[in-house]
Amino acid sequence: MKKRVITGTVFALVWIALIALKWLVPGGWGALGFDALFCALSVLGCLELLRAVKGVSFAQKTVTVAFCAAVVPLYVALQITTEQGFLAVACFGAVYAFILAALNIFNFGTSTVRGTARCLFAMLYCGVLSCVLSAVNHIVENSVAAIITLFLAVTFTDTGAFFIGMLFKRWIPKKLAPNVSPNKTVIGAVGGIIGGMAGAVAAYFIYFGLGKVIGTPLVYEGALHPAVVFMFVGLVVALFAQVGDLFESAIKRECGIKDTGKLLPGHGGVLDRFDSMLFCGAVVLMSFGMIMV
Repeated sequence: MKKRVITGTVFALVWIALIALKWLVPGGWGALGFDALFCALSVLGCLELLRAVKGVSFAQKTVTVAFCAAVVPLYVALQITTEQGFLAVACFGAVYAFILAALNIFNFGTSTVRGTARCLFAMLYCGVLSCVLSAVNHIVENSVAAIITLFLAVTFTDTGAFFIGMLFKRWIPKKLAPNVSPNKTVIGAVGGIIGGMAGAVAAYFIYFGLGKVIGTPLVYEGALHPAVVFMFVGLVVALFAQVGDLFESAIKRECGIKDTGKLLPGHGGVLDRFDSMLFCGAVVLMSFGMIMV
């Protein structure tokens, strides 16, 4: 627990520093700090996943890691210059899928179709979902609010699920997904939902207060109070975060491992820390890119 708390504190401080960089550095250059973080997530997550699933040839692994290393910078460059970031990612992914398919022909026997399927999954799970996180970072309006909401809603979901589950599982011991994660309970999941909603509302008030000081108010023209909209965003984020966490647990259980890596003491690997966030990027992107303006 001590290692977990220390690592979590360092992670929070890094996130706060990147938010300050994004918010205060003019011209959009501050956003590149988060892009670098998401690029690292793409590469390190891909390496962890391919190590866990096994059955992937060296050639297939090289192609997949190369895709995950290049896809976030490609998205950022094309989104900033032409606003066609996802089109570039789709075309880039098609080219790499073709290369993986060709390996089954020219490296037959070593590179297998099953290995290709695993590589395509790694490209989607680690590479493309990291691009979605970068897309949140480059929303035209309210991107700082979106990043704060993503961090606080996911963090409060994990915290709420842990503490509410620990406090009440004696009286409400119903398991949430016993075949995947025996320690998670239904009451813990409810605590996670409450935590996610609280985190999103906290994100609104933090942004509202600091935005008035810095001069970057929230852009919103809806009928409902924005705090209510943030609360509903937090609700959906909490649901997706817990599914993402359980999905990662299912991968680890099927692969027969406890953690995907050892890079983050007390947490395991990069995917163990970011599994929930990868699943929530699309929710936050849609909420702030389409609903909040």
